[in-house]
Amino acid sequence: MKATRKLFLIVIAAVEAATGLGLLLLPSVPLALLLGLASGTVEAIFVGRIAGVALLSIGVASWMARKDELNPSLSGLLVGILIYNTAVTILLVYAGAVLKMTGVILWPVIAFHAVLAVWGGLLLRGISSELR
Repeated sequence: MKATRKLFLIVIAAVEAATGLGLLLLPSVPLALLLGLASGTVEAIFVGRIAGVALLSIGVASWMARKDELNPSLSGLLVGILIYNTAVTILLVYAGAVLKMTGVILWPVIAFHAVLAVWGGLLLRGISSELR
């Protein structure tokens, strides 16, 4: 279980930190690829940068926790990541299906976050049995 948890945190760290840096440094590119925005407004670019900082923070926290033994802080991080991946999956499906905001990577990103949500949920289920 520990090796799976470590791999999960490494995947989260790499993907979210890279996405965060992309949004922070050049937000118009990820926004165009994900949502099909040809040119973002000043407000969208600003919010994209805030999201970039948040994703970079998730990535750094995941990287730093990758070798941790099971403890309440690690469980809290995993619950937060589960909430994030579940919510992002739902919001991006809404953006594509209802708002018709679709970039070339929208549906693959949705599938990726759905897989991460399931994987995270299974890890947490395993953790609850470890703690008993």
